[in-house]
Amino acid sequence: MTSKDIRQKFLDFFQEKQHRIVPSAPMVVKDDPTLMFTNAGMNQFKDIFLGNRPAKDVRIADTQKCLRVSGKHNDLEEVGVDTYHHTMFEMLGNWSFGDYFKVEAIEWAWELLVDVYGLDPERLYATVFEGDEADKLEADTEAENLWKKFLPADRILRANKKDNFWEMGDQGPCGPCSEIHVDLRSDAERTAKPGRELVNNDHPQVVEIWNLVFIQFNRKADGSLENLPAKHVDTGMGFERLCMALQGKTSNYDTDVFGPMISKISELSGVKYGASDSQTDIAIRVIADHIRAVSFAISDGQIPSNSGAGYVIKRILRRAIRYGYSFLGFKEGFIYKLVPTLADQMGDAFPELKKQQELITRVIQEEEASFLRTLEKGIERFNNYVDSLHSKTIDGGFAFELYDTFGFPIDLTELMAREKGLHVDIQGFNEGLNQQKERSRAATVTESSDWTVLRQDDREEFVGYDLLETDIFITRYRKVSTKGKEFYQLVFNITPFYAESGGQVGDTGFIEAGGEKTYIIDTKKENDLIVHFAEKIPTEPKATFRAVVNAEKRKATALNHSATHLLHAVLREVLGTHVEQKGSLVNSDYLRFDFSHFSKVSDEELVEIETKVNAKIRENIVLDEQRNVPINNAKEMGAMALFGEKYGDLVRVITFDRNFSVELCGGIHVNATGDIGLLKITSEGSVAAGIRRIEAVTGTAAFNELNSAYSQVNELKGLLKTKDPLKSVLQLQTQIKELERKIESLNAQAASGIKDELLAKAADKGGYRLIAERISMDDANAIKNLCFDLKKESGLVALLGVISNGKPGLHLVISQDLVDSKGWKAGELIRPLAAHIKGGGGGQPTYASAGGTDSNGIEKRCLQ
Repeated sequence: MTSKDIRQKFLDFFQEKQHRIVPSAPMVVKDDPTLMFTNAGMNQFKDIFLGNRPAKDVRIADTQKCLRVSGKHNDLEEVGVDTYHHTMFEMLGNWSFGDYFKVEAIEWAWELLVDVYGLDPERLYATVFEGDEADKLEADTEAENLWKKFLPADRILRANKKDNFWEMGDQGPCGPCSEIHVDLRSDAERTAKPGRELVNNDHPQVVEIWNLVFIQFNRKADGSLENLPAKHVDTGMGFERLCMALQGKTSNYDTDVFGPMISKISELSGVKYGASDSQTDIAIRVIADHIRAVSFAISDGQIPSNSGAGYVIKRILRRAIRYGYSFLGFKEGFIYKLVPTLADQMGDAFPELKKQQELITRVIQEEEASFLRTLEKGIERFNNYVDSLHSKTIDGGFAFELYDTFGFPIDLTELMAREKGLHVDIQGFNEGLNQQKERSRAATVTESSDWTVLRQDDREEFVGYDLLETDIFITRYRKVSTKGKEFYQLVFNITPFYAESGGQVGDTGFIEAGGEKTYIIDTKKENDLIVHFAEKIPTEPKATFRAVVNAEKRKATALNHSATHLLHAVLREVLGTHVEQKGSLVNSDYLRFDFSHFSKVSDEELVEIETKVNAKIRENIVLDEQRNVPINNAKEMGAMALFGEKYGDLVRVITFDRNFSVELCGGIHVNATGDIGLLKITSEGSVAAGIRRIEAVTGTAAFNELNSAYSQVNELKGLLKTKDPLKSVLQLQTQIKELERKIESLNAQAASGIKDELLAKAADKGGYRLIAERISMDDANAIKNLCFDLKKESGLVALLGVISNGKPGLHLVISQDLVDSKGWKAGELIRPLAAHIKGGGGGQPTYASAGGTDSNGIEKRCLQ
């Protein structure tokens, strides 16, 4: 049975059980501050479990793309080392929201695994929750008795809270779970040792394949449990592990999920998978796994970067590059060549891979080239360190520096050390790593109290499209502490405040009752819940309040948001329909728009883009806003949907001329394009390979930008005493270049004279001549040219000290014949000398330089 058949049988089975089949949510999470990535199938349904929104369908099933790089069994550095854990994986799941519970969940799980898939029932085990005294919970005998209909008692195992009690987080919905494990060992191994002894013991062939979670409690901030008003089922089955079991394999990587990718990697590297060298097998597994995680993230709009979710993706990609570089002999980019294989294999189930294939390829290719350059710098840093080492141990702090700054995994550092007969202080490395993890953990710790519920309300309603102020009451609030600051989160029954979403920042303003104002400093979404941030709680939180949005800020933000729609449409018109939005920021000051395009936007194109946007502004096109449009109807209208965004069944469509700009959008907009007034592009540049960024201002800010530029031009006219400042500046540049050439010529003449003086002072040291002098030269190029002239001499060592702009410098020259006969290397000898001026340096065998901070060291130590 192929992996495609396995996936489809799962969906067909639950569709027959009256489940609605829904698409996977994006792997990159945008409206949940507790998550960067979807790490379980239930993430997109959190609001239902939390009671923030009702379930439209009480039975749902899907296959969800997930990413895990930390937590139980999911440390990134371990992926690929074993054969059954992954970064990106598929989670097959079925859910019941207040409908069926344990009976159906267990019976259907058995029916699917045994009757439909044909798994050998003799190889299956079930675990149930054993209870917990601290939580005053008894064993889950209900699930245990249900399993007895299918399994003998010795294959139904009780397990502790760590393994068999699922929790969303420190607070929130939770409940006991029942896991299904499969024993894939040979008959002989199963006879020798029962599988029950290996369940939950990290055995690679005795693994969990399905977790049935029975959500029935809510964990409060004080740690206590309370019953939920309704009971839910949340199941998750690892697709890759299921394929391993059904295809008779003992490793996920031996299934057809990974087979085509592993074959392609072997073809490109010339290294056969499954050979005797386990390290090359690990490298191939790492790459086969990581290409999936990186490609899916990019297709969802997350570009590798230096912070947040982008940094996680960059780490994953760089780990794959490192393994290819260290163990498979790849010295040039290669991972981008794997993207077509992945798109062919998974593009039917996840069409975004095919749609975004060119972008994924280009981004990975550029990141590979960049990191390979970084690797070269790291190797040079390593070699320089080893050259000055006086022991056989590489300091753990230095190994961590290579890991943190240059992306070197510890095994690469160890490999390079062994090649030079050295070893690494692993304990010191681990200390640095643990300190970094602790700093990262501390920076993200957020503590929140339980919600204080003032009034029961089904769901908060946003009325801000039509109103900037209205009467509201607070339904609940809680105190939140993060990074040493405390603030309050408030939820209203209705709200005119727009919550940050789709690139548009959240509204600010205040709520007022009895003459007391409580300022709203931000508004955000937690999944579908609109949360208002305040520095304090009102004195009378149960009062009726007047909620007032900052109208001036809202209006300026609306100008910029509508302008992004016009800009997007014009970009596609001028540059081509390959242009797609890849990110945006819309606030009251300016707009930032990221889009797919594979070359710099020329100055001529920018002028054309700006001109056409402003033409659309002057047309004063009236906004056509349609709410609650069925998603399929919106797509038939030609509305643009963005990859990586999660849309509901009903959407809002924003149109500025149906033949020009039609987009799905929940943001705030102008009534007509003329309200924007003017758009002025302020910058254009690259964000990543294949991603460009335009920043612009609108309205008053755009007029101010033009007035500022006009004033500067007038000032230049006055300073240059001309009506054509551009012509005058060009003339000045020509004059400056001519003067620079004359100065360079004079410096060269001076250097020639200094060379003769230095050679006259050379001291005979028996076998070579030595120059150790301080020289008075400020021009760096002239100094370097002097040194290169001295290199041409034979039997000469020259150490020159300079002070330029108050900072000391050293230049060491060794003639080639001395390098060859004596083995002296300027790059090595300069380092201890640099210490005397409290600096560092390096270079080639015949020439090296150093800079420092202590000028006294030149005369007192270096030139003596």
